[in-house]
Amino acid sequence: MAVDRRTFMMALAAGTAGALSGCATQQSGPATQLSNAAKGGLTGPASPINISTDASGHHLRLIQSVKPDLPVVRGGPPSHITHLDGSGKNVAITIDDGVSAEVVSAYIDFARATGVRFTFFVTGSYRSWTQHKNKLRPLVDSGQIQLANHTWTHPDLTGLSGSQIEYELTRCEKFLNNTFGVTGKPFMRPPYGDRNSYVDSVAASLGYTSITTWYGTFGDSGLITEAVLLDLAKKWLQPQAVVIGHANHSTVTHLYGPIVDIIRSRHLQTVTLDDAWYGAKGRNRVVQSIPRKV
Repeated sequence: MAVDRRTFMMALAAGTAGALSGCATQQSGPATQLSNAAKGGLTGPASPINISTDASGHHLRLIQSVKPDLPVVRGGPPSHITHLDGSGKNVAITIDDGVSAEVVSAYIDFARATGVRFTFFVTGSYRSWTQHKNKLRPLVDSGQIQLANHTWTHPDLTGLSGSQIEYELTRCEKFLNNTFGVTGKPFMRPPYGDRNSYVDSVAASLGYTSITTWYGTFGDSGLITEAVLLDLAKKWLQPQAVVIGHANHSTVTHLYGPIVDIIRSRHLQTVTLDDAWYGAKGRNRVVQSIPRKV
């Protein structure tokens, strides 16, 4: 697949690195955000509200979603995520799968050029992640790109046994550990968004206590036209939304410039899921007991 870099290079010239990264705090209004953008924007995630720590120093989030539909095993983000909590101007762009190594590479280039922050939901068996591990690793290490679990082979988990679900999640987890030195926990996205109480309970028992679906979509799990994808981006890139895209087809790589324009025109700040719930204090996603391979 040929990836058209023309609109992508427009984003470079637009000076978007500051304006698109970090967190917009709940207290900051549009005027404040515009002022920040004029000065180069927010360059790092802001601290979330109501953060404390337990005796071992792990961060605990004191306010859960109003109606969690999965038992909360330990402190942290909500048990089912479609939006970011509270009000504000953040948007969480989440990119699934990784069928196309070329599209994964283009997303990495996009992040490096603009400062955009997002979360990859990695399907570990796709070779694109291994092929581009050296290129991706610095952005993972810096926290600009977060990696989370999208299973090993992308099956419908609702049709699997408990041991099969465990295999899918633990093999992808080990891949993230060994390849990038991070854990995907507590965020897991079930393939196709298909989940039930049994899938949720097995995932939670493995430490995946935050099942992440979405509010809006780029619609590009399969091949669509640029016009359709851009219309969906305009519809769903909204404050506090979790938006899903896919690293499967080159269509999105032709639209990075227009997507940047939408984000900037709405004064949105791109965040990872970690940014949204752990803020500037961050959290230790590095697996200390595993050598940091490159």
